[in-house]
Amino acid sequence: MNFKRFLSIVKKEFIHVKRDPASLIMAFFMPVIFSLLFGYAVITDVENINMMILDLDKSYESRQLIEKYGASNYFDINGYADDINEIEKGIDGGEYKSALIIPTNFSRKLARGEKSSVQLIIDGSDPTIARTALQSGVLIGSSYFGGISLNESMGVNTKVWYNSNLESTKFTIPGLIGLIMQNITIMLTAFSLVREKERGTIEQLMVTPIKPVELILGKMVPYILIGSIDFLIALFFGSFWFNVPIEGNLLLLIILGFGFVICALAIGMLISSVSSNQLQAMQMAILVLLPSVILSGFVFPREAMPLPISLIGNLIPLTYFLNILRGIILKGNNLSLIWKDVLVLFFMGIILLAIATKKFRKTLD
Repeated sequence: MNFKRFLSIVKKEFIHVKRDPASLIMAFFMPVIFSLLFGYAVITDVENINMMILDLDKSYESRQLIEKYGASNYFDINGYADDINEIEKGIDGGEYKSALIIPTNFSRKLARGEKSSVQLIIDGSDPTIARTALQSGVLIGSSYFGGISLNESMGVNTKVWYNSNLESTKFTIPGLIGLIMQNITIMLTAFSLVREKERGTIEQLMVTPIKPVELILGKMVPYILIGSIDFLIALFFGSFWFNVPIEGNLLLLIILGFGFVICALAIGMLISSVSSNQLQAMQMAILVLLPSVILSGFVFPREAMPLPISLIGNLIPLTYFLNILRGIILKGNNLSLIWKDVLVLFFMGIILLAIATKKFRKTLD
């Protein structure tokens, strides 16, 4: 081994690194941002679970019970219902994860020592949140009833909706479908334009009358077809292989899945537009894909994340598509209950496509 030649190679490689400052900055930036994001986001201790109250008794005793739930760190009472239909709508739409129903004559029966209990309804679509709500809800209720001579006829009746056995599979499989679709489609298109640049074929396109929007959309069409087929395959395996039945409208789910594919492809095309080589494209793809796994609610509940970290998750399209997937597959939601997520996803797709088109230039750098 010739040490002089070895040093020459080392010097040459440092020069290459110096000529690619974007990759160098990203290499040092990524561990910092990932450490901060994941350090705050990877939390399984759930607090401030949204709770809706249906108080049919409206007595001093019922208010005391409500205050006991509100005073705990586990529940955040931010909604009151007039009937059970409002509770169904609130939990179906994902706005509330739990509900407390206090029956009529609750205080009167309590005073007489008669059978008196309240009902705690829990959204079981996210087992992590549901288990915390179940355990802490029963504990708080037992503490209240225990202070007034608890007997077998007094207490908290619990009812878990959508996933009564709290099976993790029913939570992870719909999320996994969305994650697989995002990762495949972004990786497919992230190298599309970059490959043209490195091969030199982009110059041939630049001398043609093709407009940027035509080039971007034209390159996306084959991947839209591939991504849509992949979505159907993932949906089939999730439903039939893992026995997670689709409770809602299958056609609506397929249409919205097609829309998410376009949104994810727009992210990949944007990465491809701003990257000068495949290494940069790979780094940027990782910078997008890894945070989306943590911050979208795929594994860890977003309710447990600090507000700034949760807000970052709002910028990730997968966050909204997971709500759509779990809403349709587990809860049987129709469009009226998920329209907000659909609208945000639609606008994100348009904005990402517009930015990708604008970033692409038919001129050589």
